[in-house]
Amino acid sequence: MPHFDAKLARTSLAIGSASAAAAQEAERTVENPRTLNDSNQPASKMLLSVAPDATRPAPSPTVRERVLNLNVVMTDGQLYNPATGLNDKVRLRSYNGTDVDPTKPYVSPTIEIRPGETIRVNLDNQLPADPGCMMSDHMPDKPHCFNGTNLHTHGLWVNPAGNGDNVLLSINPGVKFQYEYNVPGEHPSGTFWYHTHRHGSTALQVSSGMAGALIIRGDRLPTLKSNGDLDTIIAGMPERILVMQQIQYACRTAPSPGHPHGTIKQTIKGRYLCDPGDVGVIEDYDQFGPGTWPASGRYTSLNGEVLPSFNAVQGQVERWRMIHAGVRDTISLQFFRAKPGKLAKKLQLIKSPEDEEKAIRDNCGTEALPYSVVAADGLTMAAGQQTKLTTFQPGYRYDALVVFPDTAGYCVIDSAAPKSGTVNALAVSRQLLGFVKVAPGTKVTGNLADYVTNALVQTATKVMPADVQPSVVADLKAGMKLTRFVPHPTIEASEVTGTQELTFFIDTKTADTKFEVGNTLVTADAKSYDPNRLDRALKLGGVDEWTMQSHFVSHPFHIHVNPFQIVSIIDPNGKDVSAIGSVDDAGGDIDPQYAGLKGVWKDTLWIKSLIGGGNPSLPEGFSGLYTIKVRTRYERYIGEFVLHCHILDHEDQGMMQNVAVVLPDGNVGAPANAPLQLQGNAHGNH
Repeated sequence: MPHFDAKLARTSLAIGSASAAAAQEAERTVENPRTLNDSNQPASKMLLSVAPDATRPAPSPTVRERVLNLNVVMTDGQLYNPATGLNDKVRLRSYNGTDVDPTKPYVSPTIEIRPGETIRVNLDNQLPADPGCMMSDHMPDKPHCFNGTNLHTHGLWVNPAGNGDNVLLSINPGVKFQYEYNVPGEHPSGTFWYHTHRHGSTALQVSSGMAGALIIRGDRLPTLKSNGDLDTIIAGMPERILVMQQIQYACRTAPSPGHPHGTIKQTIKGRYLCDPGDVGVIEDYDQFGPGTWPASGRYTSLNGEVLPSFNAVQGQVERWRMIHAGVRDTISLQFFRAKPGKLAKKLQLIKSPEDEEKAIRDNCGTEALPYSVVAADGLTMAAGQQTKLTTFQPGYRYDALVVFPDTAGYCVIDSAAPKSGTVNALAVSRQLLGFVKVAPGTKVTGNLADYVTNALVQTATKVMPADVQPSVVADLKAGMKLTRFVPHPTIEASEVTGTQELTFFIDTKTADTKFEVGNTLVTADAKSYDPNRLDRALKLGGVDEWTMQSHFVSHPFHIHVNPFQIVSIIDPNGKDVSAIGSVDDAGGDIDPQYAGLKGVWKDTLWIKSLIGGGNPSLPEGFSGLYTIKVRTRYERYIGEFVLHCHILDHEDQGMMQNVAVVLPDGNVGAPANAPLQLQGNAHGNH
């Protein structure tokens, strides 16, 4: 089954390796990814590049329709390597628009949409032909079809069928296909993203950087009867879009029998090695798996740059739209005040975790900066929550209001985390992500949360309608409450019409490891993905309460189309760890990621387990299981889509289910055959 997730913009520019000195001295500043420009092709252009009918009348100028072009190509570029001070040459699959930024090929351009718009994306797969895309040649849960693709709008509330957000298509090499997203007028504004989602090659392509920000921008003010867009009270604040990626490229030996892509070149300690003249690639699934990301020595990139610098102004409140667009890492984001004068100096080479820790100690202080999180997975929270650390699992997004009070600057750090809370099930050490250089501006005094609240109150006083302004301002002053900007009403227990259960499981006792999902909380019920099996039929208009567990290591759960509201997260001792201020210490270490999530709306959520992953044998009577309850409504859209683990190599190998929202009392059968394959000649006419 193909998986459609759009990643934009890669450049076809071959760039040579710079000298160590030049790479060290180059200023790797990072800005927001460029916005994908509208195409000059007519909006009436339809599927498979059929020419528009000249006799058909043009759309009315009042109809908000836009066309975007997205090419999928092999792209030559470079990425900075902190271990050598050099820029490694790489050749990776990427999304390119028609106006690519050649300096940042491995971050896709941002797609911006307003509620009520129709967006058409012309996806043109220009990758080389790939025999592995023929479904008869392999099992569906073995990685395959590395050059087939599709497009997924992660988190959008849109039609999942036909040429909508359909991840059950495979857009094979040589094919053009037009996707159409009819974004409803009541769609929440917020931070979403797009990426490739072709089952069998999702991880390989996303890890190449085929992912980008997708922003729904809103200007709807709250009224006495309806809530408004958070954008209206953050208007005028500088905005940063931060796409965080793990581009896990490797340099490989020559092909040999049994190793058609060669083997990964590694140092004695297992770090990936590139010799002079080598070109880094992502061509096989031996580059993914438990522990591979931290062992590789690669760095999370920010908007396509490794260890970049941001430029900020003292005292200016900024909106940070942060997206974990990577495959296999947990990011624990913190800002630490830099030591005076350090950000003006060169950073030493980082060849080992010991070098990493020394670089952080030498350049960064020990005082973490508080900031206020105001939205999760694109959806405005009931109140801003001040924190010094935010945990991002793959697929997560958080919006935060950040203010930098010190002109010494700040280090951006992926902090240490307990192994029970991380994708790789390892107690990871800290890693530098980048730096913030702060120009003199307004002196900041007092509590930072109060400072941010005052900025919001000032904007609300200017822009809010007179009849709702007093309540908006009162809410802000009472703990940064955002009551009039929450996009979905709370789902009460009395509204629930049905239940669902889900279990993640990895069967390691078979000859080939199986990645499975079950419809009950019984391990034996779990099965690997089958493209011909419909696993769940959910009724349109229904409201379900889902109970979820993982019976072997932890997994981030993601479901398409409809978001969910978190009801409770119960640890193995029976304690709810989702409330503000709660402490999750069942694994022996304090894990901060669940505190404050009760009542929050999301589309991706970590299903934690203390079973497996290097944990010692559990004491008798201690299950090690976390039990997560969420509620969701099935509104507006029918059709088939998927739920899956967002450790994407798990998804590619079977940790996924087909789900359909159906009409009440309707009959839905399994798909008639394997996913629809759209074939073409990669070198011929489209």
